[in-house]
Amino acid sequence: MSTNKNVSIMCFHDELCQVFNAMMTALNLLRQGARVTVFFGSRGVNAIHRAKMPELRCLPDMPEMGEAVMKRMDELELPLLEDLFFMFIAEGGEVLACPLNIPLFGMSERDLIDGAKIADPARYYKEVVM
Repeated sequence: MSTNKNVSIMCFHDELCQVFNAMMTALNLLRQGARVTVFFGSRGVNAIHRAKMPELRCLPDMPEMGEAVMKRMDELELPLLEDLFFMFIAEGGEVLACPLNIPLFGMSERDLIDGAKIADPARYYKEVVM
């Protein structure tokens, strides 16, 4: 089924629950036939950093609640964030990083997970957002 819709999801945080929800939404939209791009800006670029992704936590400012949420996610056998990204990219989704925030956070394109790219703002806004 194809909807001929372009969808852009913007993720500006590196809190695991927010990133997980963004990627679950993106993957489901992709599987419904939409062309989906997930743009990571601000602290969100940490979510697609290959070394930082495994360290992401739910509700890091509330450690007890965050640990309970992560335990519940394990009990529900939800996919790992790494697996969500792999499925999303393998199934045709696009993962973009903000070209301003990558250097601000001391990163380069080599630090990104496989399949993620640094966005070209002109193309992103013209072809994806608008």
